[in-house]
Amino acid sequence: MCSIIGYSGKEMAAPIIVKGLKRMEYRGYDSVGVATESDNQIELKKGIGKVNEVNLKIQLDTLPGKVGIGHTRWATHGKVTDVNAHPHSSNSGKIAIVHNGIIENFEELKKQLENEGYSFKSETDSEIIANLLQKNYELTKNVRETIMKTVSEIKGHYAFVAMFENGQLAAARFHEPLIIGVGQDNIFLSSDVLGFVEYTDNAIYMKSRNFIILDKWKFQILDFEGKDVKYEITKISKEFGDAYKGDYAHFTLKEIYEQPDTILRAGEKTVDAITKTADYIKHAKNIYITGSGTSYNSALIAKQILSKYAKIKVETIISSELQFSPDIIEENSILIAISQSGESADVLDAVRIAKKVNCKIISIVNLLTSSLVRKSDVVIGMNCGPEIGVAATKSFTSQLVVLYKIVQKLSNNNITINFENFAKSILKILENPTKIQQIAKELKDISDIYILGRGINYPVAMEAALKLKELTYIHAEGIPGGELKHGPLALMDSNVFVIIINPNDSTYSDTLTSAREIKVRGAKIIGISDIESDVYDYWIEIPKLDEILYPISEIIPIQLLSYYAALEKNTDPDYPRNLAKSVTVK
Repeated sequence: MCSIIGYSGKEMAAPIIVKGLKRMEYRGYDSVGVATESDNQIELKKGIGKVNEVNLKIQLDTLPGKVGIGHTRWATHGKVTDVNAHPHSSNSGKIAIVHNGIIENFEELKKQLENEGYSFKSETDSEIIANLLQKNYELTKNVRETIMKTVSEIKGHYAFVAMFENGQLAAARFHEPLIIGVGQDNIFLSSDVLGFVEYTDNAIYMKSRNFIILDKWKFQILDFEGKDVKYEITKISKEFGDAYKGDYAHFTLKEIYEQPDTILRAGEKTVDAITKTADYIKHAKNIYITGSGTSYNSALIAKQILSKYAKIKVETIISSELQFSPDIIEENSILIAISQSGESADVLDAVRIAKKVNCKIISIVNLLTSSLVRKSDVVIGMNCGPEIGVAATKSFTSQLVVLYKIVQKLSNNNITINFENFAKSILKILENPTKIQQIAKELKDISDIYILGRGINYPVAMEAALKLKELTYIHAEGIPGGELKHGPLALMDSNVFVIIINPNDSTYSDTLTSAREIKVRGAKIIGISDIESDVYDYWIEIPKLDEILYPISEIIPIQLLSYYAALEKNTDPDYPRNLAKSVTVK
């Protein structure tokens, strides 16, 4: 949920750290800070706002020294304030830390440290780590022993980087991601390869319950018991170097427009895994699909297409709910986990529960170096490239294409989809957004939007509502068409906009009837359809397609509508308030 970075090298640390934080800003952007070491002194600057804003105000990149740490925050413990921003220094000022995750026993540790004379400036759980490190370092006078003692005392999921006044860095990982970038004249410690990909493509993916001690360019990786750990240096995919907006105003818009290409690439590099997945599903006792947010909406669509086209029944589970009813998962079944980042805490927890009862784990994931990948028996890559915008766009459609390919295999290829022609039809939607831009202007002062769909179009309505909420902060709600008369109709009046998802499929006539019932109550109707109707106040045309493909063609104009409505409301579509891309805390 936050981005952390550490650097030690031959160049000045602060400018490199600031640049790395900017590239990782999608992980957290409430506040930012940098600390560096020079001449056995730690200097620190931090403040509220995005990286560029804070850097312009207090010149983070002018801090001296060739060793440093940095952080962008997504608030969990404590309000968004300068004091709560990272890095945090210990009482002595001789140690500074940056932290991602949650320390579950921080209140207990804080009381204990306060009783021993330590004081705290912030409301965060992170500051506990700084003072605990100081206490243990004063006892042991040894960085290795200090880290071992500290991690034995803290509970929770975390990754932190600590900087000592002598210029040494140390970092520990327990479930939260932490990656080492190994350059010729520099070493990086980062929560994301984007933090250092500009400088090196050599990476070590630290395992959970490992820590590293770094002194200039020499480092040692150990486990929490202090034993040396063998490690492997891997090459980062070059695609991570392309995480730039180019000529687009926002990453979100760029990623929406990349979809004709990402549709063609989805699952392309893991064809054998798709075949293996189909074989596993054919012989499975039970099949469950889990995900969070957008990925859960993909799971709902998967349930419908597997049932309709492959005659296979599956159960969908919201990842965060499984911990409250783990007995749902039967032994020796299959869990399909869908996640863009592969680091979502709720998804990883669902996988842990399933593995306890000997389930096979199949993951559909974009980041093939993630924690989810390492816990999976079969991995299918979305292959859609870095998605920086917090609201999922191209990852959603890539997930669906992967699921379509699995269904094709299960149906013995009786379902034929020409993805090249389909990508061309999507390109036509994107070529002229003028009408969508005009409709977005009408939403500027609207407080409520309802999205109605039936059958396979209902999960699309849910995803549409999620995009509108995330990007515009307008209250939006997906409604199953058949439930309109069982409550939602009471909400329809002249102050409301309703988006009707109504392709020419088996749901068309019933949904058009629902639209007329809404229209006579005074609500404005936006129709998403391949057939024009007089019931629509505004019509967004989608191409005529095979029924299985409608979900992708329906969501893309709503992604655009959400983006342009965000601009009308003067919100930042790349970084919606209170949200982060990779939800690594529960």
